[in-house]
Amino acid sequence: MTSLMRDPLWWILLGVLIAAVAAVGRARTTNMALRKQCADKEGVEAEHQRLQTKYVNLQTEYADCRAEHERAMAEVRSDAEAETKDVLRAWMRGLQVLADEQQRSIADLARLKYGDDPAVLADLMKIDHTNSQFGRRAQGIAALCGGWLGRRESAASVYDVARSATGRIRHFDRVRIHGQVNVAVSSTAVEPVAVVLAELLDNATNYSAPDTPVEINIQSVPVGVCLIIDDAGLGISQEEKDRATRLLDAKGPVSITSLGSPPRVGFAIAGVLADRYGFKVSVDSVSPYGGVRAVILLPERLLTHEVPEPAESRRGTDEQVSSPDGGSAPVVIVGKTAGGLPKRRRTAATVPQLAPSVPDEPEPEQNSQVTASRLTAFRRGTLLGRDITITEGTQER
Repeated sequence: MTSLMRDPLWWILLGVLIAAVAAVGRARTTNMALRKQCADKEGVEAEHQRLQTKYVNLQTEYADCRAEHERAMAEVRSDAEAETKDVLRAWMRGLQVLADEQQRSIADLARLKYGDDPAVLADLMKIDHTNSQFGRRAQGIAALCGGWLGRRESAASVYDVARSATGRIRHFDRVRIHGQVNVAVSSTAVEPVAVVLAELLDNATNYSAPDTPVEINIQSVPVGVCLIIDDAGLGISQEEKDRATRLLDAKGPVSITSLGSPPRVGFAIAGVLADRYGFKVSVDSVSPYGGVRAVILLPERLLTHEVPEPAESRRGTDEQVSSPDGGSAPVVIVGKTAGGLPKRRRTAATVPQLAPSVPDEPEPEQNSQVTASRLTAFRRGTLLGRDITITEGTQER
């Protein structure tokens, strides 16, 4: 034993053995640590997977809740919109009836009681004109809320429809109508076309200089008839043009809460009626005067070639009537053409003069043609509107 301990090899072997044992111990410790880390990692991954699954489930639940919330809100908004439209439609229906009754009363006073008094007649026509604007606004809001305008019993010439629309706006005396076509608008479409044209004329006169004219050109096209409205305003921005296009091309009802505060309803009314009755309206062009060009395209199915006689001529061929072109001299119906249209002969004009606003001042000299043209526009602007049968709850197509 003593000799082994003196042998250096022994000590070397002993050192190697000790080192090997230590290495084995360290390796075991490291292995155990690695196993623990792997176990911890697997636990972390499992926890991560569990949390990921929970997150996905929460996202799904959130999406479902959001969709349910949006559905509920949409239903609430739809119910509120429908109820609001129902209320407005009922109110506008009542206002339409009152406006119609008032127009008839004014017409009776003008025809039966004060027709021979030029001053009173002129005042009645001013009241009638204001009432026609009131009735148009009620009609437009009613149509926007799903109501119906009623229908005429007969067709009306395109020119008469344009005159009717002109008589329903404030600045009617700035409108000039050019062109004539030998076709008429069917009875179903007379009122909606007149209302839409009046809305476009109202925009054109309100957004152009007071001393500039607004022109209506009636033009035949291969697919029907166009009513072209040109003003000399500043035009509209691209944003406004996009808004107008969206409203005029709308299919179905329009949300009244989306029209701003205060609401701007002109294009919305035009779009709803155009969609309902099957004609086209656009405002995406520039007029020759730098303003806006609006176009109403009436397809053939809304037109008829059986042009009715003017309402005045139906009372007798020898009766005097207002000039159809708004001039100052009345005309006499003297017969019919080969095509069945009335022949007219212009006679000397008898023009009612408006009373002066201040009695103490001398009455200014007035242009008789302008005065007569205005009175004629008052009259013609409301005649068509009175010849309407409104049936509650009916839908005419």
